[in-house]
Amino acid sequence: MSQDESWCRVCSRGLYSCHWKQSSENKRKHACCWFTVLAVVSVLSLCWMYVCLVTLNDQDDVNWQGFVKLKRWVNWFMVLIIISAAITSYCVLLLLFALFQVVLGEPLDLHCLHKFLLFVGAIFIAFGVAGITLQWQQEWPTVPLSLQATAPFLQFGAVGALTLLSPFVFRGFHAAKEIWSRFLIAVVFGAVSAAIFLCPHYIQSPCLIEIRDLPEKPKLIGHRGAPMLAPENTMMSFNRSIECGVTAFETDVQLSKDRVPFLMHDHKAEFLRRTTNVKEKFPDKYFSHSSNLTWDTLQSLNAGEWFIKTDPFGSVSLLSAEEKLKARSQTIPSLLQLLNLAKQHNISVIFDLYSPDVENDTEETVSTILSSGIDQSLILWLHPDKREYVTQTAPGFIQVYKNINDMLNETGNHLNVKYSKLSMKEVRDLRSMNISVNMWVVNERWLFSLLWCAGASSVTTNSCHLLKTMTEPDWVMAPRTYQMIWITVDVASFVIMIGLFILQRKTHCFCHREDNPRESTLAWNEKELSPFLPTV
Repeated sequence: MSQDESWCRVCSRGLYSCHWKQSSENKRKHACCWFTVLAVVSVLSLCWMYVCLVTLNDQDDVNWQGFVKLKRWVNWFMVLIIISAAITSYCVLLLLFALFQVVLGEPLDLHCLHKFLLFVGAIFIAFGVAGITLQWQQEWPTVPLSLQATAPFLQFGAVGALTLLSPFVFRGFHAAKEIWSRFLIAVVFGAVSAAIFLCPHYIQSPCLIEIRDLPEKPKLIGHRGAPMLAPENTMMSFNRSIECGVTAFETDVQLSKDRVPFLMHDHKAEFLRRTTNVKEKFPDKYFSHSSNLTWDTLQSLNAGEWFIKTDPFGSVSLLSAEEKLKARSQTIPSLLQLLNLAKQHNISVIFDLYSPDVENDTEETVSTILSSGIDQSLILWLHPDKREYVTQTAPGFIQVYKNINDMLNETGNHLNVKYSKLSMKEVRDLRSMNISVNMWVVNERWLFSLLWCAGASSVTTNSCHLLKTMTEPDWVMAPRTYQMIWITVDVASFVIMIGLFILQRKTHCFCHREDNPRESTLAWNEKELSPFLPTV
């Protein structure tokens, strides 16, 4: 193989255009348009991958929606992550090959297969965005919230990418024949550079604080116990959450046909179908709510086998053989069993109440709690119906509210909301008013770190075993230190790009040598790409 036909050149040409031999002339049209399409789809795929990663915290919500519609529990979100990662990797690698083509002076003849796959990738991303917008709209606030944790580092990465791509832009600038082309390239590149260099002025994060001002670590509340380590809402799950050092159990209460409060989240059409073997035990019957079955019948159901079979969080491998055996034998617990466990370990209990007969169910539930002998101050009463009755009957219960207005109207001081419902400033303001703020459901380190910096009192979590090991947020930086770092990075990048611009200006040759096809191809690439290179 000749020096001109190096393996690098052949591989790049072959992978990008499937032309393993150099063409003596370039007959392809619209090559630059397809380069632009490739660049746009690559950027969109990176943005979509970012959305998928930050919403990983709520993967259980997606899987639940899939179960409601398809009646089959699969980790749909992980399937989405895998497909998105494959599309993103493909687009970014293809873009890198395109840049290699420019550097090596090879024609940008994108193969039809690549064009088709780019189209498929764009359609997948469009459906993903539409799906979130139509079916999971409440998740969009997570994206700007995540930027408070990632924006400083994304800016550093953007500066690095801008510096690496600047030689291609400068090459297009020098190759441009028309003054207006050079002016356009200079203006667009200058605007993009200024936006990237100066955006730290607008970056706000609760973790940009002095270390001495860092609030106390939020307490942990076990969401249905420790559902990553044991079947949710089982005694094994709540015992595992005790090992995490939780200060409260979060659960869901329903009442059986014979008025026994028990623990179960799924209700209505999904009642018992996901977390028990009800379909195998009663194949010819359909139960739509808790009052269809007696407590004895409910106790006869297996509430653990599903966890081992479906591995909902991909965490079953963390369990020992003995723990797996124990998980398989779990049954539905009663509220009284949980209260006795909470009383024994001095742990609070907070729960939702899912039953059709709200008034009578509230009374039965309060009666069960009072008869258990648990300290009333350990009960965090969340259900809004018949709150006045609960306050009169059990004045020692701590009243917890689901929104700020109800809490302030009833002069309460305990709030329980989804993590995306409050801004970090609102969390700080509420804490300064001595109001306890619990955020749910928080599973990822970045989100827990952000809420820690903001001063949240506690978080409800599925991953208590992971969050308990955190001794500090993922990052805390003094504002002055951050300012010095980003100014240094920006200045270093600016100096490097000035050097590259001067170097290319001195070494660039504007002459097209007709006797050298490869140089002619390089000049063609530069000419065709010059109006589009600022968008790279």
